[in-house]
Amino acid sequence: MNNFVFYGPTKYVFGKDKESMTGELTRWMGATNVLLVYGGGSAVRSGLLDRVKKSLDAAGVGYMEHGGVQPNPTDDKVYEGIAICRDNRLDGLVAVGGGSAIDTAKAIAAGTVYGGDFWDFYAGRSVVEDALPVGVVLTIPAAGSEGSGNSVITRIDGLHKISLRTESALRPRFAVMNPELTFTLPPFQTACGIADMMAHIMERYFTNTQEVEITDRVSEGVLKAIIAEAPVVMSEPDNYDARANIMWSGTLAHNGVCGTGRQEDWVSHFMEHEISAVYNVAHGAGLAVVFPAWMTFMSQHHPEKVAQYARRVFDVAEADDTKAAVEAVKRLKAFFAGIGLPVTFGQLGIANPDIPLLVKKLHENKGDVIGSYYRLTAADTEEIYRLAL
Repeated sequence: MNNFVFYGPTKYVFGKDKESMTGELTRWMGATNVLLVYGGGSAVRSGLLDRVKKSLDAAGVGYMEHGGVQPNPTDDKVYEGIAICRDNRLDGLVAVGGGSAIDTAKAIAAGTVYGGDFWDFYAGRSVVEDALPVGVVLTIPAAGSEGSGNSVITRIDGLHKISLRTESALRPRFAVMNPELTFTLPPFQTACGIADMMAHIMERYFTNTQEVEITDRVSEGVLKAIIAEAPVVMSEPDNYDARANIMWSGTLAHNGVCGTGRQEDWVSHFMEHEISAVYNVAHGAGLAVVFPAWMTFMSQHHPEKVAQYARRVFDVAEADDTKAAVEAVKRLKAFFAGIGLPVTFGQLGIANPDIPLLVKKLHENKGDVIGSYYRLTAADTEEIYRLAL
């Protein structure tokens, strides 16, 4: 096991009607005049945004609104939000929604107090050292951004979708998590969230670091719980307990606990980011296509950990590592298909993907050789993209 630092300061307030505590939690994090960041309208139509504003009013917290954040959030909304915060001297942000709203709020929080272009952080030209405090009212269990210091934004110029990772500066101060808010999620969005949280665990699980048994077992346990609960939430969308388990799984998948003591990979995420940047597909759906293709490649090149995954997560009874790894791919694809997700480019709606463009952008953004579980060249990543056809 490697040395590690685990820092998880987010206060999670979980349960029915807990959005009514947003105002007092915002005061608790030290903000009195905030920017409300939200998405395309479900928070408005459901009445959630009004309940949040009522709670802020009751706590004496002022606010301005910044709606219209889209899936695969883009830099234009970040620049707009930074201008609002600076012009009105706002001292915090509250994101109402899923990963797109949260990631946008984080980028605004960092950019508002920074003297340069916020994109410097995502391009690796600067490090986030300070940011406005961010609170979250979560409506979509998927990205895990409510408990992480991470953010993903797409720069419209050139369609560069880049992830930013921070240890502490961008971790939300609080996360309100009411499973009831997820009852009305469309089935496809629910399924995409499930794929995303599973991928967050698997990016950490597939490692060459030895003697990480406790972290492996935590990861395997959460994965098995997701696999057990997913069919329930798909068939019974208003099942509170199943929704609660899926919601908490999404947080545990990405708050760092599943990565302690080990080197992480993240190649499948990098590869999917290029797909969703160019073709604007749902991130979780893209991961359901890319991850089995990556695992197929690994079954022939580095099957050991994939075989362990097969035996411990999918109960595969096969002694040969390569055969076990191949079976894991079959079962993962069947699981994704069973909850309504695509597992090929064609099913994703991309009949003829421009694979050379995806490979070119991937390696321009991430380097000539990428990955830690297995070092991948452009020829390797092209093969993986083609395995997803």
